[in-house]
Amino acid sequence: MSNHYYSKQPIVASSKQQHEWDLRGYKIKLATDAGVFSKSGVDYGSQVLIEVMQFAENATVLDVGCGYGPIGITAAKLAPQGHITMIDINERAVQLSKANAKQNGANNVTVLQSDLYEAVKDQRFDCIISNPPIRAGKVVVHRVFEEGYDLLNAGGSMWIVIQKKQGAPSAFEKLEQLFGEVEEVTKDKGYRIFKAIKAK
Repeated sequence: MSNHYYSKQPIVASSKQQHEWDLRGYKIKLATDAGVFSKSGVDYGSQVLIEVMQFAENATVLDVGCGYGPIGITAAKLAPQGHITMIDINERAVQLSKANAKQNGANNVTVLQSDLYEAVKDQRFDCIISNPPIRAGKVVVHRVFEEGYDLLNAGGSMWIVIQKKQGAPSAFEKLEQLFGEVEEVTKDKGYRIFKAIKAK
């Protein structure tokens, strides 16, 4: 279990790298490391999500499973009057996200270590964004949807990226059961972006 990016304390030796990515027109500098998701650079699914995610400039946004922070930090640039909370179970990912937020001047960010929503269960958000931990299994992914629904404000949205071959059809079905209103915003190279809106 400790060899997975969704474990609390990765045991693999640290091997930090620095990358720079153009995300939504912003040059984002990102330190990555062994033992975190997509250590060699921003994975394609996250890139597709980043390109289409939308929320108000003053939105409160929660990035679930933030890894080293590409989605959440870009969200912070898109919502300069808002606040982004980034959560991950992986201690190494949390430390990287904190450092990456700082080096990109994302001051409207809070990064927390959290087993799913444990650290934010008393908060409410306008938007939840996630590239969920598919390898953790369907039960965990569906918990991201179910428990996230309860943390959204009325009229809030959840944006999810998931590959067709890794359970997109069942994910869409689950989101429909919970939210009622679900849209496939785009698809690219097998990745699907779903936007689910909580009724007002």
